[in-house]
Amino acid sequence: MAQAIQKITLSAGRDIPFNKLVLSQQNVRKIKAGVSIQDLAEDIAHRGLLTSLNVRPELDGDGKETGIYRIPAGGRRYRALERLVAQKRLAKTAGVPCIVSKGETLEVEDSLAENVQRVSLHPLDQFRAFQTLREQGLGEEEIAARFFVSVATV
Repeated sequence: MAQAIQKITLSAGRDIPFNKLVLSQQNVRKIKAGVSIQDLAEDIAHRGLLTSLNVRPELDGDGKETGIYRIPAGGRRYRALERLVAQKRLAKTAGVPCIVSKGETLEVEDSLAENVQRVSLHPLDQFRAFQTLREQGLGEEEIAARFFVSVATV
């Protein structure tokens, strides 16, 4: 007898005001590495937020939602948005695209999965993308500045 395939339901996405978001203490990233927060903030200012934050509603002692959302995955993006708010380039009540988790997994698990499942771009793919941008009229200096790499890398 064949078993039915269980269908999955994805967590809902919605915009949540920046001032209703807080970092979760369960975020696994503790060591600063890669693109700086300032560089990420500039990238977000240039092209917008490309990846939603993963959030969970904060609950009070009675299990009711408080209106605040914790961020177990997306802390660097949050810090970059925080910098833009501090610079008055983004309103503190601006809607931030978030995926609202129902809490089927642990916060630390979500944070770990987001960081472990990530795969860096292959250098040849990066080279081809830079080449395409050059063919479309961008100069090497502009490409380097937009992606926070050296001109020699481009």
